[in-house]
Amino acid sequence: MRTPSPQTVGRFVAVAFAVALVCSAVAPAFAATPRSASDPARVPAVSADTAGQPATNSGATQSAPADPDSDVIGWEDGYWHNESIDVDQSDGLSDEELRAYVARAMARVEYIREEEFDSRVPVSIITREEYRNQSAGGGGSDEYNRWNDQVWEGLFIVGESTGSGEAIGGTTGSSVAGFYSPTNDAITIVTDSPDSPTINNATLVHELVHALQDQQYDLTNETYRGQTQDSDLAIDGVVEGEANYIETRYAQRCGDEWDCVDTPQAGGGGGGGGPGPNLGILITLLNPYSDGPAYVNELIEEGGWDAFEERFRNPPVSTEQVIHRTDETPRELSFEDEGTNGWETFPRDDPRLGENGSDTVGEASIYAMFWYQAREYQANTINPNGLFQGTESPYDTYNYESPPSDGWDGDRLFPYRNGEGDDAEYGYVWLTAWDSEEDAEQFHDTYLRMLDAHDVRETDEGYYVVPDGPFEDAFLVRLDGDRVTIVNGPTVEDVADIRPSLDPATETPADETATPTDGDGDAGGDDTPDDSADTTEPGDTGDTDDGVTETDGAGFGFGVAAAAVAVAGLLARRRG
Repeated sequence: MRTPSPQTVGRFVAVAFAVALVCSAVAPAFAATPRSASDPARVPAVSADTAGQPATNSGATQSAPADPDSDVIGWEDGYWHNESIDVDQSDGLSDEELRAYVARAMARVEYIREEEFDSRVPVSIITREEYRNQSAGGGGSDEYNRWNDQVWEGLFIVGESTGSGEAIGGTTGSSVAGFYSPTNDAITIVTDSPDSPTINNATLVHELVHALQDQQYDLTNETYRGQTQDSDLAIDGVVEGEANYIETRYAQRCGDEWDCVDTPQAGGGGGGGGPGPNLGILITLLNPYSDGPAYVNELIEEGGWDAFEERFRNPPVSTEQVIHRTDETPRELSFEDEGTNGWETFPRDDPRLGENGSDTVGEASIYAMFWYQAREYQANTINPNGLFQGTESPYDTYNYESPPSDGWDGDRLFPYRNGEGDDAEYGYVWLTAWDSEEDAEQFHDTYLRMLDAHDVRETDEGYYVVPDGPFEDAFLVRLDGDRVTIVNGPTVEDVADIRPSLDPATETPADETATPTDGDGDAGGDDTPDDSADTTEPGDTGDTDDGVTETDGAGFGFGVAAAAVAVAGLLARRRG
């Protein structure tokens, strides 16, 4: 995985730890075993890539062919991809063993990817304690952390009693095996035994792919920096997707075609201490590692590496595109701040705080929200076991499709605050758009059932109040045609102050009603809920407008996010 930054902390981190955590903590009944280089039988067999490469010996143990006169694909630093090396990790890696191990792995990545490294990739070792210190608390400014807290609280994944940085650190700090830093052009391996370090084949290959990507495309380029949570995850669909795809292709050759270095079970990762993982964060993090390889495989099957390279230069703009293998672009949503009595959005010109002060969480995160609430709170949202069922591609580990998230067409979540410092209070407005009125109703009804899991009560005015617990707050949940708007604040009065036009007791004046457009200026859509809908459904509060203007267009642009330190970053994204 890449290293995290103030905005996209940590794409490029080896994710085998997360797969193992999900399998052990979530669904032991499914016996879902993660892929590894030592278990090639669990991945599909494919034909070897041989174009332009030296002949491959048939046995798992090979003698070294003669070195080439100049550097070629499949040979690096004195080692061919198909020759044996004398490396034994049972007592840790010596400097000489590490050099041979990395060189041959680079040759093998070249061979599978059909692309040449420009230079050798440095690999260093740090202790897990050093890594925890680097990634503790998410690393962001206080303002960024408070802003990001509202995003994760809005997803019902991190409650008010825990900061998002703390929750992210608790999920990742004890588990990351390694990461690649585009700013340092180097791989760092995280270990509990620095005096006798070991490196898993999968971790090394995964991070070497990121190094090759960086040498080819420059991963510090803004093209690979998402401005929102959803765009970060979407970009990682090709960045992490390619790394996991090549990692899988590598594993397929181990044993029969290639000999691969064994990794002692106790080495190269893990480690206790600190809080356990937040599974909602984990499922969010895993999306590009799961759906990304299948997305990459489909591109390569249809158009070869040329098609993939074209998509890498122009990455997907939403997780919807990666999950469903579609080019459909999200709907753009405009927003006007209506906060009164001290309620205001965070600075909308601060590049660390998403797109104009808002985040887009996207389809994958909405799936994670409903999954996590079903898993942890027994909410009647989706079947949590569905995560492990129905994947069609052998490269697709988990299934991120569900009825209440599949119809996503765009969203923006605006964190709000009132006051400063320890006395500040927080809330948010979350605008969501859906492919159809039926999709919007599906999301709306599922969201209300999620609130039911927290003993929600509905007021006479149509607000919802969660009386206690980690998500204690007041809510307004508004269905209008193919849109759902959610407003959150500490009390009903605060919700009314944050979004006065949606106060159920007040009709929006006609001259303040926003008109949806279809992208060319013509009015489109209907602000009035479908008359055929069940008007007794909790949360259906009539036909007042929600203040949103919609235009169909390309997904949000790629924004400020630079690469920097570990997996926490993918989730914390824009640290201060």
